[in-house]
Amino acid sequence: MDKIKATVGIVGAGSMGGAIARGLVASGAMDASDVFACDPSADKLAALAELGIGGFASAEKLVDAGTDVVVLAVKPQVLPEVAGGLSDKLVGRLVVSIAAGVTLSTLADYLDGARVIRVMPNLLIQVLSGATAIAPGQAATPADVELVRGLFSALGCAQVMREDQLDAEGAVVSCGPAYLALFVDTLTRAGIRAGLPAQACREMVEMTMLGVGKALLESGEHPRAYMEKVTSPGGTTAAGLLALEPHLLEGSYGAVDAALARTRELAGA
Repeated sequence: MDKIKATVGIVGAGSMGGAIARGLVASGAMDASDVFACDPSADKLAALAELGIGGFASAEKLVDAGTDVVVLAVKPQVLPEVAGGLSDKLVGRLVVSIAAGVTLSTLADYLDGARVIRVMPNLLIQVLSGATAIAPGQAATPADVELVRGLFSALGCAQVMREDQLDAEGAVVSCGPAYLALFVDTLTRAGIRAGLPAQACREMVEMTMLGVGKALLESGEHPRAYMEKVTSPGGTTAAGLLALEPHLLEGSYGAVDAALARTRELAGA
């Protein structure tokens, strides 16, 4: 992988901000000397410092360091305070927000004059298998978008979308790790019910899930084409799929609809 020729400062070293910082270095996309973070927690900064990532006690000091990209990895409820305190320093700068539900229009109000991009990563960036949606603001340039796409592609995959598609992406992809973990759990319980030992069953189901993901990504096959490879006419897999598919499809539609409805409720709160 070619190194990304930029410097990145991350405001907030919590679960997502810390994962972004660690992932950019662990993936080989960036040298640790080009990644910086700030957080009020000395312990979080110390953990990043072990990787060579520079730390700052305050967002103001980090922004003053003049990184090419500033990532606001803070919770939506504290974003107005954080952005308000930095707005004068971020005029003309490329700013990336991961705050769910905070629109580009609102970010532009908070950060007048900044080149703003919204991203929605999921938690699997922690293992470099994340999925991130990117929605650029009007002031962001094509080069800005490509730089941000490169950063988050190093943590998994990244797709550029319209902002109006982000809620659906969140309901599918951001919630997706929990949906898939639930499927692993329910399939494991079905195996235990059929007589398999619990620990062995869970490990085999988890490895199967991992293998299918890798196989689909590496081959580029459509999932249904892959299903045909392991489904013999009139066989056991065909019988299992016939029983499972209607319920799984209905449940998936229902889960995404429920997540979207809750997203809209929270946005209107």
